[in-house]
Amino acid sequence: MAKILVVDDAKFMRLTLTNILKKANHDIVGEAENGKQAIALYEELTPDLVTMDITMPEMSGLEAMRKIRAEYPTARIVMCSAMGQQKMVVEAIEAGAKDFIIKPFDEVRVIDAVSRVLS
Repeated sequence: MAKILVVDDAKFMRLTLTNILKKANHDIVGEAENGKQAIALYEELTPDLVTMDITMPEMSGLEAMRKIRAEYPTARIVMCSAMGQQKMVVEAIEAGAKDFIIKPFDEVRVIDAVSRVLS
C-alpha cells in the first residue's frame, strides 16, 4: 500500500482521485489545494507518490514539483492536466514528472499510471 498525497485546487477532483486510489488499496495521507501546501505537506508526510494538478492558484503544480524535486530528487510525482495542455505536460515530464493523467480521470488510466510509477 502506497502513501499518496493528492494535490488539486478543485475539491471535486481531489475527491474523485482519492476514491479511485482508495479502491486500489492506496493510503491517501494528505490533500493540498495549491503548490505551496503541496510542498509543506510533502516535507511533513514524505509520501511514496504525489498526484499534482498543473494549474493551481498561488503556485502552479510545475513550480511545486520543481521545488520538491530540488529538495527530494527521488520524489515520484504524477502530473494531472485537462485536455489540451500538451505543452505543459511535456514541460512537466522534462522537469521530472514520472507520468501524467488527463482529466476527466479514467479509473483504469489512473491506476495504471500510479502502479507503473510505484513499481
